[in-house]
Amino acid sequence: MRALGLMSGTSLDGIDAAILDTDGESIAGFGPALGMALDPGLAARIRGAFGWDPAEDVAEEVDGVHLAAARALGGAPQVAGYHGQTVAHDPEAGRTRQLGSGDALARGLGIPVVWDFRTQDMAAGGQGAPLVPVFHHACARWAGLAAPVAFLNIGGVANVSWVDPRAPAPSAPGACVAFDTGPGNALINDWMAGQTGAAMDAGGAAGRIGTVHRTRLRSNTARAYLDRPGPKSLDRDDFAGVLAAMAGLSVPDGAATLAAFTVDCVVEAVRHLPSAPDRWLVCGGGRHNAALMADLGERLPGVAPVEAIGLDGDMLEAQAFAFLAVRVLRGLPTSTPTTTGCREPVCGGRIAHP
Repeated sequence: MRALGLMSGTSLDGIDAAILDTDGESIAGFGPALGMALDPGLAARIRGAFGWDPAEDVAEEVDGVHLAAARALGGAPQVAGYHGQTVAHDPEAGRTRQLGSGDALARGLGIPVVWDFRTQDMAAGGQGAPLVPVFHHACARWAGLAAPVAFLNIGGVANVSWVDPRAPAPSAPGACVAFDTGPGNALINDWMAGQTGAAMDAGGAAGRIGTVHRTRLRSNTARAYLDRPGPKSLDRDDFAGVLAAMAGLSVPDGAATLAAFTVDCVVEAVRHLPSAPDRWLVCGGGRHNAALMADLGERLPGVAPVEAIGLDGDMLEAQAFAFLAVRVLRGLPTSTPTTTGCREPVCGGRIAHP
C-alpha cells in the first residue's frame, strides 16, 4: 500500500509528513516527504496545553496543521497513520494523551486514518512507547544489515531501538529491545527558550563552546530511572528538575551541560541492551546538534546519522507511522513485550473511516 505518516514530536519544531510504500512487513519504497514548521504562536499554545486538562481548541488546530501538511505533500496515499501531538504521558498510571482526532483527519483526507496508537498497548500493561522499533527492524533489513544495530532517536525525548535484522520479524524472539533513554532535545530547547527566546540550540552552537558542569547533574530521580531496565518510557518533562539545576549558568554552559546529560543517559542505556552494538545510527532533530553528536562519537562506537545507510533521519518517525498504519490494517503487532512491556504482542491503533 501507499501510506502516509504524520508526526509532530514533543520538540514542537514542526509537522513531518512522509509517504511509504509497504505491506507493513517490509519496505518497498520511500515516497515524497516534507517538514512544515509550526507557527510559533501555535507551538506556544500547544506547549501551554501540555498536561491532562482539556484543550479542544488547540486539538482542532493540531488537526488543521496536520491536514494542511498532508495536502501539501500529496502523493495519493491509500491510508494515513496519524500520531497526533503528545501532551502528557504517564505510563506508571497507565495513561497517555495525544491531541488530534483521526475522525477529523479521515473526513478531511477522504481515506482511512489509523490513530490512537498507544492506548491498547497501555491497556495490555505496556508503556505505550516507544512505537518506532518495529519500523527500525524493517529499516535494518531494508539496508541489508547483518548484525545487531542500535537506532538512537533524539527528539524531545531520546529512545533506543536495539534490533537484530537476522530475526525474520520484529516480534520474533531476540529481534527488538527498546526504551526511552532519557531527555533528548527537550531540556536544551527549554533552556534556550528561557534564556534567549530561541527555539533551540541551532546546530549545537552554544553547547560546543560551553563548559560542562557535572556537579549540576546529580539527580536522584534521574539515577532511579537510569538504573531501571527497560521497557520504560518518559514524559517530556520528567527531568524538569535537571533543567532547574542549570540556574545561574551562562547560556553556553547550560546548553553544554544539558547536552552532556542527554549523552550520559544514552551511555547508561548500553548495560540494559542484549549486547553492546558496534554501530549507533542517530535519527531525529538531535543529530543536527554538533555538541550532542561529538560527545556521542567520543563515548560510543560507530556513531553516525542514519543517512549513512540511506535513510532520512528527519522523516523516519513519520515514515514509521505510515508503516504502523498498514500493520494495523493487517492486524500485525505494533508493539511487543520487549519494546513496551506489554504482556503479549499488541496491534494498537483505531481506524477512522471517511
